[in-house]
Amino acid sequence: MTAASPPRPAPVPRRRWWLIALVVLVVVALAGWWFSGSGNGAAVQYVTAEVGRGDIEDTVSALGNLQPRDYVDVGTQVSGQLKTIHVDVGDTVKQGDLLAEIDPTVYQTRVAADQAQLLALKAQLADREAQQVLAAQQLKRQKQMWAQKATTEEAVQTAEATLKSASALIDQIKAQIQQTESTLNGDQANLGYTKIYAPMAGTVTSLTARKGQTLNANQTAPIILQIADLSVMTVQTQVSEADISRLKVGMDAYFTTLGGGDKRWIGKLNQIMPTPTVVNNVVLYNALFDVDNADGRLMTQMSAQVFFLVAAAKDVVTVPVAALKAPGPRPGAPAAAPAQGGQGRTGKPYRVMVMGEDGKPAERRVRIGVMNRVSAEVLEGLEPGDVVVVGTRSTTPAATPATGGPPGMGATRPRLGAL
Repeated sequence: MTAASPPRPAPVPRRRWWLIALVVLVVVALAGWWFSGSGNGAAVQYVTAEVGRGDIEDTVSALGNLQPRDYVDVGTQVSGQLKTIHVDVGDTVKQGDLLAEIDPTVYQTRVAADQAQLLALKAQLADREAQQVLAAQQLKRQKQMWAQKATTEEAVQTAEATLKSASALIDQIKAQIQQTESTLNGDQANLGYTKIYAPMAGTVTSLTARKGQTLNANQTAPIILQIADLSVMTVQTQVSEADISRLKVGMDAYFTTLGGGDKRWIGKLNQIMPTPTVVNNVVLYNALFDVDNADGRLMTQMSAQVFFLVAAAKDVVTVPVAALKAPGPRPGAPAAAPAQGGQGRTGKPYRVMVMGEDGKPAERRVRIGVMNRVSAEVLEGLEPGDVVVVGTRSTTPAATPATGGPPGMGATRPRLGAL
């Protein structure tokens, strides 16, 4: 009797082998697609811009408003009712023109009283002078009689005292006359102050009082109107503490207005106020400069967008700031001497990626002069027509936005076309 053979495994169906092979092929294909970069949207497209030529300005911007450089607040030195105003806002006046009048009745009365008192004192003076002459004659007569022993010593002494008293009364009246004349001069001056004249030539820019209004000048001088010379305007700006160190007295500045279109008004920085103004915990410094307004287009309190010109370059090679990258060390290369730009300026080193004829970018070292937030002046390394990489972007919708720009200036959305 023979031993029984072990049981043989059941054969795997051929259909099942096909399914396993298909799954393996799909996994291999997906892995290859993923690691090749197609699965994560890593296909890169370069965003480029063409190097061009143009003007560049490095500026500090600020907001400001316009005020007349020369102006005066015209007030009154005496109290009373404002009787007449001879001008209106916008009128042009000359120095010495009559502007307004205050009711002069009270001051005319005071002047008349002073004049009457002065006449009375002068009459008293004439009387006392006559008494002085009489006293002098009596003293002379008494002395003659005393020489002849025809009068007493007491009578002579009385005559002398009478003459001295008459002289003293004359001096007293003269002092009263001087005091009254001084009072009269003051009252006449106050009477003159009831007519208000223009202290300077200019334009009436405001009226703060009205006809019939009672003005009280005992404590402070009431302001009636303001006159300003609008031929020269002062631009008052507020500059942040982060930018104030870039400003220097004498530097060029210009501004535009809301209604002035592209018109630029140009001046030079005159003054930087040392005391700041704090607004919502922001420290601001006042900077002032004057601008000519011969055509009268600028008006008081106009808003101005001000630009202080730190540096400028005209008709130079320009490249987008987004194309610039930190220079970094060049392995095995000696340090390059600084390039000399226009007028002996030394630029700063940067790197850019320049597109070659084969469509591939290549690194190139450049030196940069004047730079703002958009463009930079190329002193060395690029020519107009070169195409530089300003960023990258993915071909998939979920791609990361293109980035670029030099260190410290942040990511910048690229702009196509020549700069």
